[in-house]
Amino acid sequence: MVRAGTDAVPPSVRRFTRRARQRRVRAALPWTVLAGVLVLSLAGAAIVYATPLLGFRTLRVVGTTLVTDDQVRQAASVTEGVPLARVDLDGVRARVAELPPVARVTVSRQWPNTLRVEVVERTPVAVVPQNRRFLVIDAAGVVFQTRSDRPAGLPLARLRTPGPDDTATEGALTVLANLTPELRERLVELVVEGPARITVKLRGGRTVLWGDASRSDAKAQVATSLLAREGETIDVRTPDVVTIR
Repeated sequence: MVRAGTDAVPPSVRRFTRRARQRRVRAALPWTVLAGVLVLSLAGAAIVYATPLLGFRTLRVVGTTLVTDDQVRQAASVTEGVPLARVDLDGVRARVAELPPVARVTVSRQWPNTLRVEVVERTPVAVVPQNRRFLVIDAAGVVFQTRSDRPAGLPLARLRTPGPDDTATEGALTVLANLTPELRERLVELVVEGPARITVKLRGGRTVLWGDASRSDAKAQVATSLLAREGETIDVRTPDVVTIR
């Protein structure tokens, strides 16, 4: 007669049953962990992308002088409270870059609620008088500011149609970039009647006939060497054969 209880089950059967149970637990454990991770990931994504806890609150502007922080904020046009992770950084960058004085823009997220907009503004290199106003241009010929007064410290360039695609503007900027300190110190204005008709006017009524912008470095060196000579007009259109009269 067999007694009831654990003694009724042979030890070998109990060991087999225990090992089978352990295998089932071990097999189920990775799926349990994966399910937990998935739940936490979904919860985290919901917090980041769908709740106001990490919503946009502050726009931090860095590097502005020619434009105001308010102008940058208006151009960025980001709705307050929108989840920071959903803000289109490329869109913000493109909109801010449309401000004329802005050369480059970098936009980044600063958790939990801030967008950082770093602006690199255009560097003025010359002013162009037009219709009693002054157009400020950068080294690429972009007109990015219009002023009623002439900015101090910038050379005057008389151009008909200033712009980045204008060959006369390109020539004028090449000449300005190659002027020696002695010529720049005496410079009154640069007159550009065409790509090959550039004239540099200096203090004291002196004029340098420059021609086109080719070989501007050589022309500048020759013109500088002749500053001590008598004569109102220095012709360096052909820098190998110069005249002064």
